[in-house]
Amino acid sequence: MKRNLFNFIVVVVLLMVVAIACIKDKVVTGVTLDYDTLELVVDETITLTATVKPSDATNKVVKWTSSAPEVATVVEGAVTARAEGVATITVTTNDGEFTAICVVTVVTPIPIEPVMIHVAGGTFIMGCTDGQCERNETPVLNVKLDDYYIAKYPVTQREWRAIMRNNPSLNKGDNNPVENINWDDVTEFLERLNNATGKKYRLATEAEWEYAARGGNKSQGYRYSGSSNIDVVAWYSGNSFNDNGKGATQPVGQKTPNELGICDMSGNVWEWCDDFYARYDSVRFRTGFDTILGIWVNPRDTVGIQRVARGGSYLDDIRFCRVSARYAPTPPMMSGHLGIRLAMSVE
Repeated sequence: MKRNLFNFIVVVVLLMVVAIACIKDKVVTGVTLDYDTLELVVDETITLTATVKPSDATNKVVKWTSSAPEVATVVEGAVTARAEGVATITVTTNDGEFTAICVVTVVTPIPIEPVMIHVAGGTFIMGCTDGQCERNETPVLNVKLDDYYIAKYPVTQREWRAIMRNNPSLNKGDNNPVENINWDDVTEFLERLNNATGKKYRLATEAEWEYAARGGNKSQGYRYSGSSNIDVVAWYSGNSFNDNGKGATQPVGQKTPNELGICDMSGNVWEWCDDFYARYDSVRFRTGFDTILGIWVNPRDTVGIQRVARGGSYLDDIRFCRVSARYAPTPPMMSGHLGIRLAMSVE
């Protein structure tokens, strides 16, 4: 009796093992894509991944096709948007039995245009005037500027993504300044933004940047942009911490604006300017000197290796957040503390 019971149990176990094995072997063979639908903008490329199940199946992916190549093309899974419209991307196995599709909609990006502040032209002393001078902030220059516009905030990650369809920033946050961008990235962003809006956004010249940071013709002579108390107007190494206690960029517009209503010109991120970097006593490639007035009119340094950045950042101490502080990154440089602010000429 016991032997028969033992044999019965063994048979049941074997049947269960066989049943489980059979179920395991009955994996549905087919092909799937990682996306069923995609939204791309013109010139954007994304690579689809096709997966055949089971992994040891003899039928493999061999063919990619697009129903509308004028809208979106596909080469070995790499889909490139060409023009507005809808295209169906199809992937097929080598036996022709299994297919998967992804519907791609190509759209035109909608730019998020910045709030621009009108800066009335005027004259000012450019360079260090607060007695805490670094060597590259002297000798001071007498400067005269025409009217122009400058953005109220640095370009945010949300604004950047609306045009570039990516976010390279190391400190993520839609309303945080975009950063980790080099000079070529900035040039491409400006070109795309201007094509999309029909406007002529640009970077501020170094003189325009400093004049605006000082408060323009409403300047109160503050050390930082909007106050001589840095905590009122700036995110810097003393107060810019994330939840983990590490330094990080912060959403724009949380600090007090300066005399012109402009925010974050001290701290948060350094901001690329349009000029090449040069010493103030080097005039060889600086345009705009008026020999009659003996003053620089709309000056700009036009030749060099390094570019200029202004404003200091969340990583810097207070001396680098002063309105006259200067930084000289090379164009290929990308950093989590380097962003941009837009400007525009008055026409």
